Amino acid sequence: MAKVEQKKVIVDEIKQKLEKASSVVVVNARGLTVEQDTILRKSLREAGVDYKVYKNTMVRFAIKDTQFEGLEPYLEGPSTFAFSYEDATAAAAILSKTAKDVKVLEFKAGVIEGITYDAEGMKAIAEIPSREVLLSKLLGSFKSPISSFARVIKQIAEKDGEKAAE
Repeated sequence: MAKVEQKKVIVDEIKQKLEKASSVVVVNARGLTVEQDTILRKSLREAGVDYKVYKNTMVRFAIKDTQFEGLEPYLEGPSTFAFSYEDATAAAAILSKTAKDVKVLEFKAGVIEGITYDAEGMKAIAEIPSREVLLSKLLGSFKSPISSFARVIKQIAEKDGEKAAE
């Protein structure tokens, strides 16, 4: 297979991942030990995130005319890409948690639901709880007033029941 055909296969692979992705995070993972990288990859895989090293030139071809085109200025030096498909903040959260322990792991940029963020923006997004956590907090805040209301109604019903028995 000619070199051009090999490159086209890689660009097509990246394009397929981009079509399904709700977010892409770009990090510099140079300096991670094999053990650190293995643990990171396992965490990402369990969260449904693809994590792979691609050449920046291949990614430039793949992101052209897509919502991820904003990554282009950040494609310098070593780059590793994390593609999230379901939870848009999953990759950022896992990478941020790892970066706190492993100082060599650095955010470069990311695109979440069509919006490009620099390294600082990605760190801020990583602190946002997952959709499930936010929904459970919302439901919990609904449950408390409803439970209180139900107890009051029950007490009124019991009080009215005592009056009727007299």
